[in-house]
Amino acid sequence: MFQDEPCFAISVAARIVGVHAQTLRHYERAGLIWPSRTRGRQRLYSMADIERIRRLRTLIEDMGVNLAGAEVALKLMARVEELEGEVAALTETVALLRRQQRGRENDGRGRGC
Repeated sequence: MFQDEPCFAISVAARIVGVHAQTLRHYERAGLIWPSRTRGRQRLYSMADIERIRRLRTLIEDMGVNLAGAEVALKLMARVEELEGEVAALTETVALLRRQQRGRENDGRGRGC
């Protein structure tokens, strides 16, 4: 998936999100981001990494959350997204089962059983 493909050097990633490269290094040292590395140890950021950095920046700079709070908030956001995916899958399964049940009920009525 392109979203997870590492393709931006640290300078480009920093420019995209509007922070200094040192800020990205700080986030990495704090364990908040995990860029991929080339064999030469150069950091490469994916679009998913860029989105995570944008969320971090919003939490820290716009909302005044500290790094520890931002980490907790990001984990909670990820869990909510995961649960939303599970709910969507379960909703689809329930809808499918209901359609199958209606189909069985309709088949039984037509035979005079």
